Amino acid sequence: MGSVRTEHIKRVAKELIRRFPNKFSRDFEHNKRSVEVLIRGATPKVRNQIAGYITNVFSRMQPSSSQVENTESG
Repeated sequence: MGSVRTEHIKRVAKELIRRFPNKFSRDFEHNKRSVEVLIRGATPKVRNQIAGYITNVFSRMQPSSSQVENTESG
């Protein structure tokens, strides 16, 4: 079961994705470092929540490799 994110976290994450789409990926650790650089002064908890939401959004946008293999072989 996932956690509920506040509207503030979602709003900041969507703005970062809109302004810096090339800085993020499906990797949480990479996103965490990118958020840390882009948002100075955010607490570690808020930074992790934003990075986690961005990771979730990118995971839903890009099909995983197993989904691509299934569609190609079928």
